[in-house]
Amino acid sequence: MHRIFTTSVASVYPHYVAKVERKGRTQAELDEVIEWLTGFDEEALRRHLDAGTTFEEFFADASLNPNVSLITGVVCGIRVEEIEDPLMQQIRYLDKLVDELARGKAMEKVLRA
Repeated sequence: MHRIFTTSVASVYPHYVAKVERKGRTQAELDEVIEWLTGFDEEALRRHLDAGTTFEEFFADASLNPNVSLITGVVCGIRVEEIEDPLMQQIRYLDKLVDELARGKAMEKVLRA
């Protein structure tokens, strides 16, 4: 089991916020991306953050967007569409969306609209 699976989402979330804010995006936009991917509205996301939910628990509770297969590209040198472990792939989908948001991609494109 990879260490990230047992890491709390709350411990990584501030890094996501800092990354997107450094690039001129907002926490609200980040939360919108997370909601698109997981189905968690603001209240559900806060509950997970407050509870210290691990990535494994977070994605087990998520209702992934049916368009996740449209998320393609490279994160940490690995193509997300080729990752075999479903949980690792879901975590990398989130990383990819955060990267795209931070790079200034239009929200419609980040959300695969």
